[in-house]
Amino acid sequence: MTIDTGHAAAVHLQDPAHYASLGETLPPRRVRTAHDVLAGVSLAGLLVPEAVAYAGIANLPPQAGLIALLAGLVVYALTGSSRFAIVSATSSSAAVLAATVRAGPDSAGAQMAYAAALVATTGILFILAGAARMGGMSDFISKPVLRGFAFGLALTIAIKQLPKILGVSSHYADTLRIAFDLANQAPNWNVHSVMLGAAALTILFALGRRARIPATLVVIVLGIAAGYWTDWQRYGIGVVGTIDLQNISFGLPVFDRSQWLQTAELAFALMLILYAESYGSIRSFALKHGDTVSANRDLVALGCANLVSGLLHGMPAGAGYSATSANEAAGAQSRLAGLCAALVIALIVLLLRPLLSRIPEPVLAAIVIFAVSHSLHPDVFKPYWTWRRDRLVAIAALLAVLVLGVLHGLLAAIGVSLLLTLRRLSEPAVSVLGRLRQTRDFVDVSAHADAVLIPGIAIVRPEVPLFFANAERVLSKVRAMLRGEPTPAHTVMLSLEETPDVDSSAIEALCIFAAELKSRGQRLLLVRLKPRALAVLERAANESLPRDALRELSVDECVQSILGETSTD
Repeated sequence: MTIDTGHAAAVHLQDPAHYASLGETLPPRRVRTAHDVLAGVSLAGLLVPEAVAYAGIANLPPQAGLIALLAGLVVYALTGSSRFAIVSATSSSAAVLAATVRAGPDSAGAQMAYAAALVATTGILFILAGAARMGGMSDFISKPVLRGFAFGLALTIAIKQLPKILGVSSHYADTLRIAFDLANQAPNWNVHSVMLGAAALTILFALGRRARIPATLVVIVLGIAAGYWTDWQRYGIGVVGTIDLQNISFGLPVFDRSQWLQTAELAFALMLILYAESYGSIRSFALKHGDTVSANRDLVALGCANLVSGLLHGMPAGAGYSATSANEAAGAQSRLAGLCAALVIALIVLLLRPLLSRIPEPVLAAIVIFAVSHSLHPDVFKPYWTWRRDRLVAIAALLAVLVLGVLHGLLAAIGVSLLLTLRRLSEPAVSVLGRLRQTRDFVDVSAHADAVLIPGIAIVRPEVPLFFANAERVLSKVRAMLRGEPTPAHTVMLSLEETPDVDSSAIEALCIFAAELKSRGQRLLLVRLKPRALAVLERAANESLPRDALRELSVDECVQSILGETSTD
């Protein structure tokens, strides 16, 4: 399988040669179309209630979720590269939008305008990133950060849905206080609301995601049907309410320059979250089926989807894993399934809107909890304990979301990840090398008792790339090693095989070190230089560190060269 992060060209997903390369038989076109239509119909029953529910997470009217759903399905189907990806409103983007909008204006109308500007700006940033060919930018967020963030976010979303099931309210904004507040209000819980929510959750988890009929559709139909025999308001249970499609406006609010700058800052964070989630889903199913996808093309597709949604005052849209997985499980063969789902959803919204307005809020809350439950498995952290790596990063990301909130939690988790990476890289790990028996291999003498030092030549190797944060510390450790030698070496050989490139701080430190050695009658050789490091060091060559001291050759070849020079002398 190939994932193209450069050119936008992607494989035609109905090309017979593609299927032949996988050893698969290409089904007839009418069969593929039938699979796509059935997948689209099945998918519509899952996506409509989720879109309405996610709008509630974002504190937006239900039509905002439906707008994002339709915009995402149609735009991605026409412009995207994955045959399985379903672009729609997602729980994570809804939570981030709620956190960012809460920090904005106070009035409901102003918050709607601010949300629209934020979503549209996110779309523009996506398009610019795609044009700049930045398809690999999600790699800057490490997997432990993403997994800890996803777990914390899922827990946050689930806890914030509990007031709708318990029939009480909480005036707190942060997750932990909401949880404690709900526990303190236990005597005031609405028994009828709790029973309805518990029944919905039981049905959802009993049917699971593998049922031929979407479990969410079943609980929605049962909830609406029950409403004809039961007056929900009589029992203190709220419903979705009117879905207003008559007053949808097109365009962006009038902001001044400072407001747009603030919006762009928050939109960048939202874009990172959406892309990390979306491309993770796209890449997973591409790997599974051997498809070729284009990261840059998908950046533009996601950007267009969010721009359209923002202009129509909808929610952010991304390729969520659960919806994409459901699309694959339903038998989708191409992006036609997304278009079919959009058509069915449009008919549902036009013809059955009054019924959708009667959905009980505890049922919607149960759907949200069920949707995020796949992210609440502690097993995702198990590998980090087994490998004894990045445990602190994953836990820090989880706690940051719970304590600091969604947006600040993600930024704090990324900061912790980068700081720990810099700490590891800045540690002055330096090995002394010796020849392994009679071979041409040079290895760390502390790990190999049969490695022999070369008389007159001190060979050291930094085990981390040299850069501004560690160059002085690494060379200070080399100086300490040289002072501990009983007989001073005439040549100090620094193997820089771990350093693909050098910055100005590292160059300056190396030149100073070379000058120190020269003043003591010693010389410095830099060996095993990578092409980029060699090129920049040649430009920086001086009297203390001449060009002939810069070599691409192996340690053994350089040692043989020095010994040959010595014997000639």
